[in-house]
Amino acid sequence: MEQVILVDEQDNQIGTEEKLEAHKNPKLHRAVSVVIINDKNEMLIHKRASTKYHCPGLWTNACCTHPKPNEDTKDSAVRRLKEEMGIDFSELNEAFTFTYKKDFDNGLTEWEFDHTFVGKVNNPEITPNPEEVDDYKWINMDELKQDISNNPDIYTYWFKVIVGKL
Repeated sequence: MEQVILVDEQDNQIGTEEKLEAHKNPKLHRAVSVVIINDKNEMLIHKRASTKYHCPGLWTNACCTHPKPNEDTKDSAVRRLKEEMGIDFSELNEAFTFTYKKDFDNGLTEWEFDHTFVGKVNNPEITPNPEEVDDYKWINMDELKQDISNNPDIYTYWFKVIVGKL
């Protein structure tokens, strides 16, 4: 069973919980989001697999994860970028943190203290995990912001927060 790290509002660890249980009976837990940008001011985004337990088929940042107990947040970001998108890249820098709480139609709730990492890389070798990713693309930041404004329902909630903070 996958465990998440429960935290208080200052991101101090206060325990662990089975992942699905932390989403059924919402508890604030640590999360990581990774943003990849290239020199052309394009962001790598992906469409979540249609089999995901929440937000299937929505566009989002390069990858997200929950750090494992005793795993450093940056290490979890690097690990997940490799697992989800097949990108072996460790030059990630933590840009900011934020907390959000979002209820989903399936009865689950994301309540996360999110550490957002940004990396700048050109032409990475991308081999997405089909269990996680249905599609991916590079999109110009101005076009992305316009599309989020025009089509907010095709993007994940946390991704819209991230783009607003970048």
